[in-house]
Amino acid sequence: MYSVGFTRWCRERAVGKPQPISPGLRIKDMMFGGVPVRVYEPTAPSDQKRRGMMYFHGGGWMMGSISKTQKQKLVIIEMCIKLIYVIFPDSYRLAPEHRFPAHLDDCEAATLHFFSVAEAEFGVDPHRVVLGGDSAGGNLSAALSQRLAKKRTGDVPSPLALVLIYPALQMADFTLPSYLQNQSVPLLYRDKAAYYFLQYLNGDIILLNSDLLLLQVKQQKGYKPVALSNKSPQSSKLTMLHKDGLQSEFSPLLAEDDVLRLTPSTFILTCEYDVLRDDGILFHKRLKDLGVDVTWHHVSDGFHGIVSFFNMGWLTFPAGKRAMNQIVSYIKTL
Repeated sequence: MYSVGFTRWCRERAVGKPQPISPGLRIKDMMFGGVPVRVYEPTAPSDQKRRGMMYFHGGGWMMGSISKTQKQKLVIIEMCIKLIYVIFPDSYRLAPEHRFPAHLDDCEAATLHFFSVAEAEFGVDPHRVVLGGDSAGGNLSAALSQRLAKKRTGDVPSPLALVLIYPALQMADFTLPSYLQNQSVPLLYRDKAAYYFLQYLNGDIILLNSDLLLLQVKQQKGYKPVALSNKSPQSSKLTMLHKDGLQSEFSPLLAEDDVLRLTPSTFILTCEYDVLRDDGILFHKRLKDLGVDVTWHHVSDGFHGIVSFFNMGWLTFPAGKRAMNQIVSYIKTL
């Protein structure tokens, strides 16, 4: 617990000074369903109901809040300022103090509250609310969409769309090509990704053999899936599984077809040099095969977390600019 607290402390200070409030933007800290949220509200008048977005931050389910991830979020907001309200839960409960499904429960509570007050309090059309997130936040967005779809009764609006930025979508297989090819590539190492998943789940590490993920990775470069065998040393030593981690609310990629067919229009961003790359590629393939409207943008020279470096001076990468432009362009089409 001490090491986690120290890491959070270091990350918070690495962010630097808070960014000034942009002209045309009003920021409010509020409570939605008992969850602290930060509301970014366009001040320009609108002659029609606005769109809204619930954005769930990344950080491996263990770190992060709006104050610690402000730079990336402000960029999205500034580029969509005249078009959309953006709500950031700040912060959903974090591991290891809280385990699955506490994070997802908080995201659901905040989202349902926003649905209920969107029109009356914010002038937002509750049927035009997007769910989005990066990394672990992408996992929560996809899982929440599936949870809401299974509960669908007509009383609660459905999300308009999903925006998933290098999402973490399964813990069934850590020997996918992207995990093996990028296991030592910053900013997310293979062993750290597995650690985050397990801390979110229950903190236990269980080594099992697995042939559970039978989907093929298909990408323009023609990656071949790694064959898993019960006799494979890689499979027995490096594949970490837990049966609870295979349920769809934890690993949205593994949801049944009938649930995935209910997925709203989806945007998926993946990066070549990212252990989570193939999670997004596989999710794109499953949705496309089921007839879901899905847009996939692959950053061939990108790495995990690259969007967070947008507009950061000498740390800004051209690939990050391209990725951000794709995200914003998609949001503007909704």
